[in-house]
Amino acid sequence: MKQEFPGVDGCERFADIQLLRYELKGFESLSLRQKTFIYYLSQATLAGRDITFDQFGRFNLKIRKTLETIYLHRPSNTDNDEFAALEVYLKRVWFASGIHHHYNQDKFAPGFSEAFFRRAVATVPSAELPLSIGETVDDLLNEIAPVIFDPEVMKKRVCLDENADKVAASANNYYCGVTQHEAEDFYASMRENAGSEPPSFGLNATLVKEGGRLRELTWRVGGRYSEKLGRIVFWLEKALAFCENEGQESVIKLLINFYQTGDLRVFDSYSVAWVKAKGGMVDFINGFIEVYGDALGIKGSWEGIVHYMDLEATRRTQKICDNAQWFEDNSPVDARFKKAMVTGVSANVVCAAMLGGDEYPASAIGINLPNADWIRARYGSKSITIGNLTEAYSKAARGNGFLQEFADGEENIKLIETYGDLCDDLHTDLHECLGHGSGRLIEGVSPNALGSYASTIEETRADLFALYYLADKKLVELGLLPDYQAFKSQYYSYMLNGLLTQIVRIPLGGQIEEAHMRNRALIARWTMEHSGGKVRLVRRGGKTYLNISDYGLLRSLFAQLLGEVQRIKSEGDFQAAASLVERYAVRIDPDLHIELLARYSALGIAPYKGFINPVLKPVEDAAGNIVDIEVDYSETYAAQMLRYSREY
Repeated sequence: MKQEFPGVDGCERFADIQLLRYELKGFESLSLRQKTFIYYLSQATLAGRDITFDQFGRFNLKIRKTLETIYLHRPSNTDNDEFAALEVYLKRVWFASGIHHHYNQDKFAPGFSEAFFRRAVATVPSAELPLSIGETVDDLLNEIAPVIFDPEVMKKRVCLDENADKVAASANNYYCGVTQHEAEDFYASMRENAGSEPPSFGLNATLVKEGGRLRELTWRVGGRYSEKLGRIVFWLEKALAFCENEGQESVIKLLINFYQTGDLRVFDSYSVAWVKAKGGMVDFINGFIEVYGDALGIKGSWEGIVHYMDLEATRRTQKICDNAQWFEDNSPVDARFKKAMVTGVSANVVCAAMLGGDEYPASAIGINLPNADWIRARYGSKSITIGNLTEAYSKAARGNGFLQEFADGEENIKLIETYGDLCDDLHTDLHECLGHGSGRLIEGVSPNALGSYASTIEETRADLFALYYLADKKLVELGLLPDYQAFKSQYYSYMLNGLLTQIVRIPLGGQIEEAHMRNRALIARWTMEHSGGKVRLVRRGGKTYLNISDYGLLRSLFAQLLGEVQRIKSEGDFQAAASLVERYAVRIDPDLHIELLARYSALGIAPYKGFINPVLKPVEDAAGNIVDIEVDYSETYAAQMLRYSREY
């Protein structure tokens, strides 16, 4: 059974967030075996939620549980405005898996006072507060109150300031008592004799300093996060009985082994098996994956996604994969940095069935894994474009006035309205399917050579690859674009975002911190600077607009920059990476920032979107056998978050 999908309109909004729902299209047509497989994998996806909270800050769980207790036991005679502000703060904490903004990394400023917070805590049942053994309520308050209310305490989750100790200044929970220099030296020594297939050292461990010595606390069953990882393993073992093929079974068994041992060589074996496992409708990602949340690009945040194929839309990505070697051979980069033979490239358009960890409530719309360069080179990669999420975003954006306010003239508006959704999907496909998997490191170059700039450079490389090929006649020949003019919609909207509109997500006075935002700013600002006025910002009626007069030149500039960015990665040129990022990708013109914030605010649009998960409910017969999985879209955001806190 499947409840009627309510659509994306009318979902809750708070602070700078709008919540959407995503539809499980075609779920009812899946077999019972596939539905049950998805259900158990979804339970494993939700079971790691608290790991992500703890990774993002060591006080996050205590703060969340304290706030939830106040929320559930609203004290009498409390100030309504302050309680409402606390409710918004709690919803932001739920959304970001902690007290720092999920995108700009800044700590949330509470709209309620410390005095109110202390009074509220004093009135709730102490048995429901997250008190450690021997800890009093006053002890708890004295521990977490400065973290919430002092703006200088743990002020950024990820600090990328080139002049700071990026480890000591970051509030995430990946290091304890360790400096940036110590962490870099610790992992550099591990890599020295690791050979041509190095594991991702440090990916699944907290690095601590005890008694003057550094050691790792490995995230595994029996180690750190043992209880949560044990629950994930429990659900993965349930899922084993419903695998569609032996490949899926091998993947799950290796993942269970990895969680039980913490052995990164097992993780590599799992990653290789995952790339090779094909032929099923259902797939998933579950583990310590992306390293954007670590300033050094080493530690993997826990995330989970369960998805199933959209067969019709996958025909689009299959055409791209079938021509992967052509794209690699014709890439505008030095031949030394190209792959002689592209192997193992696969890509699907999928429907998300459940989001978890660092992919929830805000999720990526495209994913390419694994991240290890040597696995990509030898075995290839798998890419997904999450079609039901992109559709939800597109529907939510229609008619909101954004294009009319920021695009330069009716011609550009019509171009984006006509081709925008298609080109957005193709950009994601090319970025994930081929961009991340393109090129190669020259022998002897460490995958970690670019340090804290690696994530920005990698996203820049993949975006440039996609932008360059969007204007190639090959896409028209393959039937992926209807005509040769369509690419202009993506070029205009991409440059508009990178030069202007993405900064409305950043508070006045801030800088660009997040890797994807830095990547877009780097590309847009570098190409504008080198365009000789063919790409420029113009002023009309007190407003700033983007004007592009030569799209052919813009494509050649994308090609030129792609060649340099690929060289930087292939050669591990840290100084060149630092120079590009710091010059083009960080700072914001304050006057332009004020203007854009005012224009955007007048539209009443929430700059960030996220999702409420559907509820998957097993339907059982009298003997307790699952006979169907029901999809329920009715759960509210607060109800979902509170249920997750109880159950997971």
